[in-house]
Amino acid sequence: MRYKFKYKPYEHQLEALKRSWNKKEFAYFMDMGTGKSKVLIDNMCVLYDRGEITGALIVAPKGVYRNWEQGELPTHIPEHVMYDTVLWNPSQTKTQLEKQNKLYVVDDNLKIFVMNVEAFSTKKGCEAAERFLNAHPSLMVIDESTTIKNKDAKRTKSIVKIGKVAQYRRILTGSPVTKSPMDLYTQAEFLDEWLLGHSSFFSFQYEYAIVQRRSMGAHSFNQVVGYRNLDKLNGILENFSYRVKKEDCLDLPDKVYIKRSVELTEEQKSVYNSLKTFALALLEDGSVTTDTILTQLLRLQQVCSGHVKMDDGEMKTFNSAKLPELMSVLEEVDGKVIIWANFTHDIKTIEQEISKMYGAETVATYYGETESDERQAIVNRFQDPDSPLKYFIGQPRTGGYGLTLTEAKTVIYYSNSFDLEIRLQSEDRAHRIGQTSKVTYIDIVADKTVDDKILLALRNKINIASQVASYFQQLLFLVYVLNDEPRLQLL
Repeated sequence: MRYKFKYKPYEHQLEALKRSWNKKEFAYFMDMGTGKSKVLIDNMCVLYDRGEITGALIVAPKGVYRNWEQGELPTHIPEHVMYDTVLWNPSQTKTQLEKQNKLYVVDDNLKIFVMNVEAFSTKKGCEAAERFLNAHPSLMVIDESTTIKNKDAKRTKSIVKIGKVAQYRRILTGSPVTKSPMDLYTQAEFLDEWLLGHSSFFSFQYEYAIVQRRSMGAHSFNQVVGYRNLDKLNGILENFSYRVKKEDCLDLPDKVYIKRSVELTEEQKSVYNSLKTFALALLEDGSVTTDTILTQLLRLQQVCSGHVKMDDGEMKTFNSAKLPELMSVLEEVDGKVIIWANFTHDIKTIEQEISKMYGAETVATYYGETESDERQAIVNRFQDPDSPLKYFIGQPRTGGYGLTLTEAKTVIYYSNSFDLEIRLQSEDRAHRIGQTSKVTYIDIVADKTVDDKILLALRNKINIASQVASYFQQLLFLVYVLNDEPRLQLL
């Protein structure tokens, strides 16, 4: 393989490329921060250099896909490769259609179509992807491939079907298993339906999962209680994947974890306890539904941050010790800081307080309402050591994937997601290639509340999100939260 890199790869990146570049299907199971995007781009360009492909379809989560166009591709594509990039836009305006039509022009340029995974839940998105793949011999890529782990999701079915048109297929993720080994099935199915040796999910589950019939009251359900033959499964995975962990390939600085506890105010305690009493009453009379369980959990978490959204849509706010504690932490730390918060209300409140204290130019927000065109500009300003932008306030579900924020040496969690994958992803926005300093992670937690329960589970690498996959598991988790003593065995 002869190829002129734009930037010299690390040894593990070169090894990944050597193992994969000419394979029809391959999985890069590379930890966050190890540079799997560069490997993929180099693989794409090698195939283009050799005349194997003239197009590439890159599919990524909504919060990440623009970063491919604005960050990853310009950074890593070598100068000798001429290319045209089009970003999927569901609006399909005349201007957008004109841009998209350029993808079908036959010339010497590599055509790259970047789409978000949500587009495959729509007819318009599926048609656009299929048309592109039919127009070119192509490489199709799924970034953060756990987004297609749900075999029943419409987008998963569409992606697996459409992917068959591509000549080459790749998946990228640092955590292919977020809930259970069963997560692997559809990820591998996208690459090739026979890679795992099973033609159906149920035969795959039968070989590798232990399923028992369980009862709760008048209801019964099948529950996976364990796994088997995992050595065999790992052996199969090795045939079409490259796995590397950060600690094995990078000499990155340490992570340091600190917990800062605060007390609920009397007003918060009153509201919190009222919500607990209400939730317990729902449990006792058996009237809880999936929606009510999740609503109660989110409200308990909101109260800890100083607000709660009522049934009528009214936002009730009250003083919280979290905000003063956050400002105290900011006085103690040096350099640039990432602040993660789950709720839009918290993000806006924190932005206002920091702007008042340090100036509007020192802070930026990155969440669902942030304009798409502005997102990469915010990242660029934050990464510029000479920029006054010092505080990056983000929503982990939006900004926790695909971004490089290595200028930060301190990461603060104002509130946590239930999802372990989101927590790990958001941690590694700062702890990745390019980081030269120790990174300190500070959790601001309301003592003896749902905050404590969530953090305890995350620190024990328990993915709470996976525990609320079914109605019965949701009930168990609600009991866990409402119990005064932490009982991780319930999970």
